[in-house]
Amino acid sequence: MEEDLKKLFIPDFTAAEAGNYSPLVLAFTGDAVYELAVRTMLVKRGNARPNDLNRRKASYVKASAQSRMMAAIEPCLTEEEDAVFRRGRNAKSATVAKNADPVDYRRATGFEALIGWLYLKGDAERLLEIIRTGIESEGWKKELGIRDGQN
Repeated sequence: MEEDLKKLFIPDFTAAEAGNYSPLVLAFTGDAVYELAVRTMLVKRGNARPNDLNRRKASYVKASAQSRMMAAIEPCLTEEEDAVFRRGRNAKSATVAKNADPVDYRRATGFEALIGWLYLKGDAERLLEIIRTGIESEGWKKELGIRDGQN
């Protein structure tokens, strides 16, 4: 039973298996994973009202923030990671966020696709490294309670 739950929450697809998903499915997954990471960092800062937490979370997960983060992350990507990002960025989505610039929205979708792909293939170390690089590029380490040498 425990192994079944572990497989449900901690996938271990091969890179090829994870890459077989559409870029929008990868982005759907990555959106949830990145938001959970941000929520966890905010909660670890201390007890707060959910409304305050949600307001603070929104500034870290909005498309413009993810797009800026991606600009810092992109030079550090492997060829395979860059291909996943570009697939996500270039995916034709039926919707666009109402408060997002279309370019930012597409880059954010690429960021989320990359996060989703890393999560599905079980590469937690690289996933955290990518998120850390993005957070550092935005100067959010102190706000999110991250110390040097901590993932």
